[in-house]
Formats: sequence, C-alpha cells, structure tokens
Amino acid sequence: MEHSKIKIGIVDDDLLFVQLLKNYIENHGGYQVVLTATGGHQFLTEQDYGVLDILILDLRMTNGDGLEVMSVLSQKETEIKIIVLSSFYRRSFMGQMLKMGAHAFLPKEIELEELLAVIHTVYHTGHYFSNEQIDVMRSQLSNKLPEFHAFSKNDLTDREIDVLRLVCQQLSTREIADALFISPKTVETHKTNLMIKTGVKNMAGLVIYAVQNNIIDANEIVLFDK
Repeated sequence: MEHSKIKIGIVDDDLLFVQLLKNYIENHGGYQVVLTATGGHQFLTEQDYGVLDILILDLRMTNGDGLEVMSVLSQKETEIKIIVLSSFYRRSFMGQMLKMGAHAFLPKEIELEELLAVIHTVYHTGHYFSNEQIDVMRSQLSNKLPEFHAFSKNDLTDREIDVLRLVCQQLSTREIADALFISPKTVETHKTNLMIKTGVKNMAGLVIYAVQNNIIDANEIVLFDK
C-alpha cells in the first residue's frame, strides 16, 4: 500500500544524479521519493519536509550546503533520518557527521543496491556504520570528540543500559521489547530517557555515547549484513 512506503527526499545540485537515483529507488518496492531539491535553501524554504522518513543529502551544494540543512533540522527536532551521500566523503569526518545529526555517512560512489540496504537499515534501526567507520570510531571517538552529555553513565538505570546495548546491536524497537520482555512503548520511553540524560539527538548519538563511556566496545556494534 502507498502509505506504507518509506518516504524519501533527495537534496543534491546534480540534477541528472537526482533523477537517476529517484528512478532507481522508485523501481524497488517499498520506497517513494516524495520530494527533491537542488540545494539546502530550496529544501528548507520551499519543501514540506515534515512528511519525510529518510533524507538523502549532499554536503557541498551552491544553494545551501548539507551542514546548514542538518543544523536546521537538529534544532527542529524532527524524526527525519539523514543519510549524507557525498563525493566529499572522508572517513575522518565520520565523528563530525554523527555529531551534526547524520544517521549514515556514505561516499557517492556507493553501489545503488548497497544504498537501498543502508536506507532500509537506517529506517528500521536508526543508524548505519560500515566496518571502516567502526574502525574510525574505535580509534577516534572515545578520545577526540567532545562529550555529548551532562549525565555520567552511572546515572543510567540498568534497564536503560540494557536498551542502549541492544540499540548498538541495531535491534528494532519490537526486537528490543521481545528480548527484554517489555512492551514497545516501554522501549520507546527508555530511548527517550536515554536521549534526555545523554543530551544526544538521535540513535547514532547514543551509539557514540556508549562507545565513549565504555558501555559497549566498538567491536560489538552490529553492522548490517549485505
């Protein structure tokens, strides 16, 4: 059914790329590209982006860059999950992208089939990390990124830590509920409390928090198996 499709927006100033990507995505069931924009300014001022589930966003654009878009969306506290897809991809930027609110950071050279897999993972689990990005997190995040939080890990309850560990394993809300024998609503409440206590804005931020505070080792983070 149409209303059950994952609603996607694409913001990129390469019109040919946008059209090709839109066609590819919509030729696979379960996805609908509901808006496109050629720059950040057009997206933020002319588009009804509140309908989106996923935003595929370029970084460098002449009419408002991706960093501006992420900054605005983070202030509005939307539920949109952002996949940054850029030819300006650098592994060393991974931590900063997550801090800015990205749920995945990918090179534009990615295979389209893999991109669909990432979209699916981000929609259902809240984030996606590749093996290379896990290596970056392991070597950099715990030492070089500023702390996100005002609370220490000792302020988290045992149940919140249980939920946090399962979030890092990319389990969905229903899967976490089943694993802990609690309701999905209770899981969502724990997630909300975790974000309030840690000061992060999304699931990716919770993963960084867990790594920084040695709640989970970066090696334990579960990746999507393509």
